[in-house]
Amino acid sequence: MFGMPPPPLPNQSMTAIPALSQTGAPVSGTSKIDPNQIPRPIPSSSSILYETRQGNQANPPPPATSDYIVRDTGNCSPRYMRSTISQIPCTADLLTTSGMQLALLIQPLALPHPSEEPIQVVDFADIGPVRCSRCKAYINPFMKFIDQGRRFICNICGYTDETPRDYHCNLGPDGRRRDADERPELCRGTVEFVATKEYMVRDPMPAVYFFLIDVSMNAIQTGATAAACSAISQVISDLPEGPRTMVGIATFDSTIHFYNLKRALQQPLMLIVPDVQDVYTPLQTDVVVQLSECRQHLELLLESIPNMFQNNRTAESAFGAAVQAAFLAIKSSGGKLLVFQSVLPSTGIGSLSAREAEGRTNISAGEKEAHKLLQPVDKTLKTMAIEFAEYQVCVDIFVTTQTYIDIASISVIPRTTGGQVYYYYPFSALSDPAKLYNDLRWNITRPQGFEAVMRVRCSQGIQVQDYHGNFCKRIPTDVDLPGIDCDKTIMVNLKHDDKLQDGSECSFQCALLYTTVYGQRRIRVTTLSLPCTSMLSNLFRSADLDTQFACFLKQAANKIPSSPLLQVREQVTNLCINVLLSYRKFCATVTSSGQLILPEALKLLPLYTLALLKSIGLRNDGRIDDRSIWIECVSYLSTPLAIPLVYPRMVAIHDLKQKDENECLVSPVIPLSSEHVTDDGIYLLENGVDCLIYIGNSVDSNILQLLFGISSAEEIPTQFVLQQFDNPLSRKVNDLVNEIRRQRCSYLRIKLCKKGDPSGALFFSHLVEDKNPSGPSYVEFLVYVHREIQMKMSS
Repeated sequence: MFGMPPPPLPNQSMTAIPALSQTGAPVSGTSKIDPNQIPRPIPSSSSILYETRQGNQANPPPPATSDYIVRDTGNCSPRYMRSTISQIPCTADLLTTSGMQLALLIQPLALPHPSEEPIQVVDFADIGPVRCSRCKAYINPFMKFIDQGRRFICNICGYTDETPRDYHCNLGPDGRRRDADERPELCRGTVEFVATKEYMVRDPMPAVYFFLIDVSMNAIQTGATAAACSAISQVISDLPEGPRTMVGIATFDSTIHFYNLKRALQQPLMLIVPDVQDVYTPLQTDVVVQLSECRQHLELLLESIPNMFQNNRTAESAFGAAVQAAFLAIKSSGGKLLVFQSVLPSTGIGSLSAREAEGRTNISAGEKEAHKLLQPVDKTLKTMAIEFAEYQVCVDIFVTTQTYIDIASISVIPRTTGGQVYYYYPFSALSDPAKLYNDLRWNITRPQGFEAVMRVRCSQGIQVQDYHGNFCKRIPTDVDLPGIDCDKTIMVNLKHDDKLQDGSECSFQCALLYTTVYGQRRIRVTTLSLPCTSMLSNLFRSADLDTQFACFLKQAANKIPSSPLLQVREQVTNLCINVLLSYRKFCATVTSSGQLILPEALKLLPLYTLALLKSIGLRNDGRIDDRSIWIECVSYLSTPLAIPLVYPRMVAIHDLKQKDENECLVSPVIPLSSEHVTDDGIYLLENGVDCLIYIGNSVDSNILQLLFGISSAEEIPTQFVLQQFDNPLSRKVNDLVNEIRRQRCSYLRIKLCKKGDPSGALFFSHLVEDKNPSGPSYVEFLVYVHREIQMKMSS
């Protein structure tokens, strides 16, 4: 069932691409690079069984994009924490020479594989978890017990501490405690402690869900309001059961409408707040009530709202005021605020103007000030968001729009409160309600926590430089997360503050204090211990491509709103070149300048760099909101989803006919080049967000009938819903789409594409190995990278 564990790191591992011309100029004739010989991703077809440590040594993790099952043998699973390099450079100079960055990508509540052991919960009762009395690190497998177990040495700060009397245990002949294998905190890299009263500033908050729905004219007419009400109505039964679950609902256009949901009333009572400059909330006890008390009223109200406002002619949206008023309603408890928004906020607090018109719909790389349209228009919404975070309110925004809505400004609220933006553009009343419902349901049912605080501690010699992600930061060492869920990742950049000892180990520990949806206060502790090295070649051998690239991606996204696009593109290209230059200069054994030498672990870095340059975030053309939502998505994106976002997965649907029922549906994948796309084929391309199905001009009409119920590509509908017909091919395509949605934890939108119209152009823009207006072909880019390395080598 399982493949072999990853092989040990070889002594010399590199890829040489021959037949590059000596001048580095685009080559022709016989010396042209063979496109079939250039590095491309090879997906693994079988599951890997991965042990985090073997023989008391850290085991380099499998690729984040591969299928693996983890056995935690001391280090945490790479699902929860990954380092950009699996060996830590002893000095800052060595790291600088490598051109690589040292960072952790932490996804503290990541979903485990179904076959993995669940995280153990440890309850130390009233005394709480054992911690270092100096640096406050939590007990973990790398704390060394000495003096017959009476003392222990902290692996983070090196302090020797007394073992609490109740925690004492004798040591075995191997120097380990005799009970180490029975205690999860001493043998597992990830463990969850039950928090004591000292970890609480108040009682754990109830599970509060407040729904805020746009009922302005545009939202009603496009069907967005009806879709939101339907989705909420369907997910009510998925909310946590019990007396702790509270709900509230409000609607808004140019004013705000709360609803009294008390059971004593015969029906919900509307309470209008007309002042959108100085908002208030009606009696809080009436608008946020126990779900068990108001379920019937809530369902009746959600059914009525689209009809109540069906003749609404108010086009304005008081989004900022409505969000502020909803916050006031749940301020005393905290909770989740789920906002459904359809038009640009145009009145009241935080109102915005259509700056897209000022800056043109498209941003071109040559415009020096264009990036400013990707910054929030002012500080109003940010100031509000910081207050929301302070009172543990997490905001998610579902943008169901057909126009510009200034994502750059409104996304500040979710980004600061641990939430996210869901973007349905252009909103389709036919195909998007299913996605809206699935997104909302996953938002509510996925593993998550409230009122969280996270801190990362590092061994002596390394310290945290900064954190990046969706959170609020009030003190330098901690990040505050009003909401945290299994899909959110935080990037932690590290730096040296001293030399490390070659051969020793360096530890990283992430502690997440949070409240579960059932009101338990927990501390999830994730620990990773990696070897230190003074050899550059070891760094290149132990580079983690997926994590390195995810950090590249996040750093680029952070810079896009504050720097001209051309500058960011140059920085991204130079990051790639400098890493490869360092390897060529100091590690490669081949001396021929006619070859581009790539470290084996990073041989796909040029391909993924090129893909990033051609992505929505960095390409020369594109809508402002599309770029803004890309930046927003990247800020919390997990490591396994980073590469697919820019280098999508493409599968030939027409080949599914030949597959057995038990065969893996998603492989083999096809290189992203038009050379591999035939006119008589049907191709599915997905990047974790969208799923494009391209239909060639000469596809057999029988296949089209079997799959889509049409007889030619000309009949492709503008709005499309994938149906399942009663035939094997249709079932396989539906199974494939469902498997992709499961893997991506996202209900991907499906769009049919055909040659010769904008949908076809959209499909081909994702074929990043082709030359296009956003950049060179893959072969040309390799030639360019090689030429730059040669020039730097000779200068």
